[in-house]
Amino acid sequence: MTDVTLAPNLAEIRDEFLAVEERARLQLLLEFSNELPELPERYADHPDLLERVLECQAPVFFFVEVDDHDIVHLFATAPQEAPTTRGFASILVQGLEGLTVDEVLAVPDDFPQMIGLSRAVSPLRLRGMSALLGRTKRQLRERQAH
Repeated sequence: MTDVTLAPNLAEIRDEFLAVEERARLQLLLEFSNELPELPERYADHPDLLERVLECQAPVFFFVEVDDHDIVHLFATAPQEAPTTRGFASILVQGLEGLTVDEVLAVPDDFPQMIGLSRAVSPLRLRGMSALLGRTKRQLRERQAH
């Protein structure tokens, strides 16, 4: 995949992972897990608004907002006891923040594989991150259709 199709913030995250040795990537993922922002109160008080990512082993819930300027805001929650899953959610929350709907829809579906974690985490965990990205795109497409 080329940088032309990868938004700058996602390219920066990818480059950050690829710049460290393979065995250090899991530690970097754990650092991202500590950076997952808390849910805004409007979602913390209304968990019914969040969609669960069933493909994830741990309970991951998310919501996608699009503001008046067509900018995407992704909110996610995952338990502290699931740092890998939290790390993946945090990568996407941080990586997609501030992108337009079209930019998010253009993110390659294989982005989770692009960050070099395929030997550090199980394929099932990578599938969970891919599912979170896929469900985010699905919500955006559904909104565009209305």
